[in-house]
Amino acid sequence: MKRSLSLVLALMLLFSLTAVSSAFAQEAPVTVTFQTWNPGEGSKIKDIIADFEAENPDIHVEYICMPYSDHLADLQVKLFSGEGPDVYGMNAGAPYATFRDFEVELSELAAAADGENWKDVYLPFCLNLLESDGQYYGLPLGLTYAGFLWADMNYFTKYNLELPASYDELKTVAAAFRQNGELPLLIGAKDSWINTDTFINIAGDTGAEVLYSAIEGQASWESPELVSAFSIWQHCFTDGVFQDGALGVNVYNDAWDMFGTSAKAPMMVNGSWVMDSYLNSDPAMQAVFCGESSNHRPFLIDWNNDGKLSGLAASIDVVLCLNTNSQHKEEAFRWMNYLASKGQDVLINQSMSYCPTRTDIELNVQGLNENGMENLDYIVKTAETEIRGIRTIPYADLDQQLAECLSALATGEMTPEQAAQAMEAVSAAIER
Repeated sequence: MKRSLSLVLALMLLFSLTAVSSAFAQEAPVTVTFQTWNPGEGSKIKDIIADFEAENPDIHVEYICMPYSDHLADLQVKLFSGEGPDVYGMNAGAPYATFRDFEVELSELAAAADGENWKDVYLPFCLNLLESDGQYYGLPLGLTYAGFLWADMNYFTKYNLELPASYDELKTVAAAFRQNGELPLLIGAKDSWINTDTFINIAGDTGAEVLYSAIEGQASWESPELVSAFSIWQHCFTDGVFQDGALGVNVYNDAWDMFGTSAKAPMMVNGSWVMDSYLNSDPAMQAVFCGESSNHRPFLIDWNNDGKLSGLAASIDVVLCLNTNSQHKEEAFRWMNYLASKGQDVLINQSMSYCPTRTDIELNVQGLNENGMENLDYIVKTAETEIRGIRTIPYADLDQQLAECLSALATGEMTPEQAAQAMEAVSAAIER
């Protein structure tokens, strides 16, 4: 009898343990993979993930970060094979459109999470960039502004030089630095995106309306305004405004190492996102941007010497996309929606990675020194009045052709007129 009772108790214990084990197995968090190049390792992204997981214990976020070009190449292979991360970062413009087959339309998920008026919290400019036939395939994470040049004012003080305001002045200043054994204006021209940024900024000065009309096939790339922009870009190389060998230099880490990490260059082409350097924990960058004698300035150029500054081009820095192949779409959307809201607030106000894409995020950046606060104020005020258009080209073939033309102009293999002809030929063949 005792043996039978013991057997019953053992079986009851076994069943109980099995039930408990099964319950734990059911409650194990779902893993959502997030692959991106930005936000990167130097941001607060890991803290954001930890906070999200604390609020959502049923979800574990696996964060995968790699350089942009590697990220795109890796995504292409994985997505076309029916795999890939649940959530991935994408550039606005051509890449966002190119990967459309692998982007879930988000309106239903967004409305379920935040109500039918979910779009109202985002800036119209950002939603307009993401909208396609009334549908939205990504959430906008951070606004960036291209068109700025950055100066290390210590070099200007050392050689008794003033910040240039026009192309002629920029050429004179670059020559003065060269004569003193210094670098001129740094550009990481091996990376096509910075070349596109710079060209759009130049063309925004010579004729913004013509530029954006040409992108949409409503004006000719052979217009005098755009030929002039191609000519100015080429002259930046032939006049010695850009450093020698610029086409072999990446923005990150090559050019940035010289300007932002080692302070060995007086000027660099870069955007509003340089602001994150003031809050970066890297000791070398801290010394350059937050040291006792640190003094940097973003500035604009009048590229065609007509007395009017170029203005800015803006874009969403990272479009958060949900993979059509994801097996955990609800959980994945929860993560990307959190990153675009609470996470974006942290990235802006604690890392200064971007400017906000949402109306409910206030700029209240923590930890900026006086120089950083001055520059942020300048960037924000400039963006309020001087945006000429977007900094991306939404058509992959046109984007690629522009990259090739800008490289060929830099080497002298093309004339500005030939570049304009090549762009017009590709533009005419695009179905819009």
